[in-house]
Amino acid sequence: MRSLQDVLYNWLTIKVVHDARPNDTAAKETCTHFEEVLASQFHVSNIEISKDEVMYYLSFQHNGEQKNTRFPRDLIEVMLTQINLEPEKYENYPLVEE
Repeated sequence: MRSLQDVLYNWLTIKVVHDARPNDTAAKETCTHFEEVLASQFHVSNIEISKDEVMYYLSFQHNGEQKNTRFPRDLIEVMLTQINLEPEKYENYPLVEE
């Protein structure tokens, strides 16, 4: 993965989708993947999310140090907005049991 900022952005974007669509298996798997990358490659833990009308705010531990960052809501919510506008393009496919 690229930078910590990129991974946090990607994780938060898909987490917003997963939170809005808890039965979406692709969103769940992707969110889990980014959580694993954040923990194993970037040593990030204890992520807390808050938001206001304009921004999402993240507070987290990175290598044992408290860090903060923020992202514009319109950028984070763009994927969820697209899914909501054209839900037929984002059908949920259940996991295949082997």
